[in-house]
Amino acid sequence: MNTSFYIAKRYLFAKKSTNAINVISGISMAGVMVGSAALIIILSVFNGLETVVLGMFDTFTPQLEITPAKGKTFDPQTASFKELKQDKEILTFTEVLQENALLKYNNKQAVGMVKGVGSDYLKNEKLDSTIREGRFVLQNSSGESAVMGSGLQAYLAVNTVDPFTELEIFSPKKTISVNSINPADDFVAKSIRVSGVFEVQQEFDNGIIVPLQFARALLGEEKNVSAIEINLKPGVDVDEFKQTVAEKIGSGYEVRNQAEQNRSLYHILTTEKWAVYIILTFILIIAIFNIIGSLTMLVIDKVKDVAILSSLGAGKKLIKRIFLFEGMMITMTGCILGLIIGLIFYFFQHTYGIIKMGEDNTTLVSSYPIALKWKDFILVFATVGVFSFLASALSSNLSVKKIDQINQTI
Repeated sequence: MNTSFYIAKRYLFAKKSTNAINVISGISMAGVMVGSAALIIILSVFNGLETVVLGMFDTFTPQLEITPAKGKTFDPQTASFKELKQDKEILTFTEVLQENALLKYNNKQAVGMVKGVGSDYLKNEKLDSTIREGRFVLQNSSGESAVMGSGLQAYLAVNTVDPFTELEIFSPKKTISVNSINPADDFVAKSIRVSGVFEVQQEFDNGIIVPLQFARALLGEEKNVSAIEINLKPGVDVDEFKQTVAEKIGSGYEVRNQAEQNRSLYHILTTEKWAVYIILTFILIIAIFNIIGSLTMLVIDKVKDVAILSSLGAGKKLIKRIFLFEGMMITMTGCILGLIIGLIFYFFQHTYGIIKMGEDNTTLVSSYPIALKWKDFILVFATVGVFSFLASALSSNLSVKKIDQINQTI
């Protein structure tokens, strides 16, 4: 095998008698190089977009969420949850009670999600970055206050600096009186001051965040909660902790990480990335299979050398390996050069943002985000390697047949 590799290396770098062979080999290598570079760059851009999009949801999406497997609420005061709350690996342990309710401000009404949260919720330092108006506080000198999503605020035209007008929230009572004459008696009505407006995504922007005790009074729920949101301390493995929690609290609850909480979003991002990967891989395959023409012409150019090798006792397997290694070296050299180009592009895009997303200031980032994952480099290298081997193996078989035809003619 060392002999075939040595000869193949000499053939690759030695000057050919026919200049067209050099040109075709160079085109084949350049095609693989461009295809590999394009593939790693596109995958890195998708990684960057994924980081940006998921980062927007990361502010309001906890690392772990515990919800009941059946029903809407559960009791968080059981022994297992009390023990979990004392776990030293937990940074925040937030009890959440949420339900849709009717919101009214002046003469405008809308239905929105009212989310009551415990005090640990405000330990999230990223919350302030979402504020577009006012402050992210749930308690001020005037008493309890709420923070509203920008979509809901725009529809109701809520004024956060108006000290006199409060937001009215209506929720149906759990027990409705049959003899009630006034329909309003069947609703719990509470008012609260809006202290700030946040903006993240439409899924969150049509809701309102209130103190947990306010939500309990509004929804008539004294002890149960809808969910428990958990954020872990830095360095704690989320998936491992999730599995431990699921085993402790039993099958009556669902423990979901961020990917499972935003399953549809993760699915869309993953599907788009793999779709682009498959399309570019087909283009890369076309470039790789150009090697067949290059090796066929090389066989014709080196027919005298092959005849000499045959006379010295070289078998067909040795000759096949020579052209197999020749094709592999051409394509894999192109692949490595393409990966280097992709790495250089990442450096300039990440450092200087040479490709912009838009001229306006409404975009979240000024230039296309990009992020490297070493598994993408391995994926591209493996993809090129597999198809390079197939193309080179096919070419080496054809080369042996071509040599047999030439020998028969001679």
